[in-house]
Amino acid sequence: MIRKRISSVPNIETLKQIHALIIINGSNNVLLLRKLVLTTSTSLVGLTATSTVTNYAHQLFAQIPQPDTFMFNTMIRGSSQSPNPIRAISLYSQMHQCSVKPDNYTFPFVLKACTKLFWVYTGSAVHGRVLRFGFCSNTVVRNALLVFHAKCGDLNVATSLFDDSCKDDVVAWSSLVSGYAKRGDLKFARELFDEMPDRDLVAWNVMITGYAKQGEMENARLLFDEAPVKDVVSWNAMIAGYVVCQLNKQALELFDEMSKAGVWPDEVTLLSLLSACADLGDSEIGQKVHAKVMEISMGKLSTLLGNALIDMYAKCGKIQEALHVFWSIKDKDVISWNSIIVGLAFHGGGKESLSLFKAMLRTKICPNDSTFVGVLAACSHAGKIDEGYKYFDIMRSEYKIEPNIRHCGCMVDMLGRAGLLKEAVKFIDSMKIEPNAIVWRTLLSACKVHGDVELAKEVNEKLLRMRKDESGDYVLMSNLYASRGEWDGVQKVRKLMDDSGVTKSRGFSLVEACN
Repeated sequence: MIRKRISSVPNIETLKQIHALIIINGSNNVLLLRKLVLTTSTSLVGLTATSTVTNYAHQLFAQIPQPDTFMFNTMIRGSSQSPNPIRAISLYSQMHQCSVKPDNYTFPFVLKACTKLFWVYTGSAVHGRVLRFGFCSNTVVRNALLVFHAKCGDLNVATSLFDDSCKDDVVAWSSLVSGYAKRGDLKFARELFDEMPDRDLVAWNVMITGYAKQGEMENARLLFDEAPVKDVVSWNAMIAGYVVCQLNKQALELFDEMSKAGVWPDEVTLLSLLSACADLGDSEIGQKVHAKVMEISMGKLSTLLGNALIDMYAKCGKIQEALHVFWSIKDKDVISWNSIIVGLAFHGGGKESLSLFKAMLRTKICPNDSTFVGVLAACSHAGKIDEGYKYFDIMRSEYKIEPNIRHCGCMVDMLGRAGLLKEAVKFIDSMKIEPNAIVWRTLLSACKVHGDVELAKEVNEKLLRMRKDESGDYVLMSNLYASRGEWDGVQKVRKLMDDSGVTKSRGFSLVEACN
């Protein structure tokens, strides 16, 4: 009767009740316990398995006095397909210690766990035992080895395993194509893809993603248009590829096609779109994406999407909207705080930025190097020199963050804006890292604002030694001479540009037309 109830249990709570009944009745029936373990282990499969279910299944298994190969295989199978596949490897080691011989059902699931964990050395050791026990000729084991080596092992081994027995297996084909594509050999991956007798959606997506990641968007688009079936992964690969290649308009146009095709976007889609809107400075489309975010999330904004929205609104100059999103995020992380602190700092809200930083320090979230870039930029824009020095020192003394070139650039900008040019030079001389062109250009801009021609000449010489083809450096110096009426200096700079073959790009403006 109990065995029949075990076979038809609807959930883990009922299993626990049956287990309790076995204990109360004083039953020591190992067959019942085995049945209970078998049923519980099936609950480990999939992303819905909780740590409670996992622990319970392993506690039951530990009560079996002498588990055989079948029982080990049952638990290894469940563990390899659970969110915690490391336990499959642990069980496999225990199996070896107990001198329980593995069979052709053991190795595929152990190799699956190694693949999910990206454990190359462990998987290679398992391959050695496969050869030792003579299971390499088994089609299922061979395919598992091929998938492991294609995804994270040795591609040459994967290719050698791909014989006639695998050529009717679409998973083997797709794994090999994926292996070569993900490791950058798109040419051979495409040859394999073209030879595939039957292409599944995985193979199509692998090739589209491979081309997109390498910036070959024309090839990616050709395959995308040819694909007989497209899922959200296909669309995401193309949209993300366009964004990475800074083809943001194409990304937004493709999203319109995606909507017309009736494909529902996911979080990955929306993150790419928000990045495109941020780069374009297009808050109007950004607001439409925001509406879609709220629709998909049912009003419960995730931290990841919330951070992307803050960044998008801040880059579009919509600081109030960025603040609204910031306060609506329930679980703020360091990126949430950094995004709003930096956004405020660069859009005239230096005092508000510093106020939020102080609020951040009252939470349990620890600032990082990006936080202090925002803080120092806020001090620079708000003209708070003393506070800038204080936070620069706190960053090192209290948070053990060594200043990088961005922090140093902010300090030079702060001193330059305040007209403390000699102090800025002293700061640059005291830097532990080599100043780059951006640092010197920041100082050169400050020289122009405050009319210090002599210092500007020295700085300009340093810049020209670094790069002679940067037209902006010449223009800054020329404008400085012009602002002081020193036309001979202007002529010298222009002659130097001509002699160096440097041409200034034409300026342009963007005007957003309203219908």
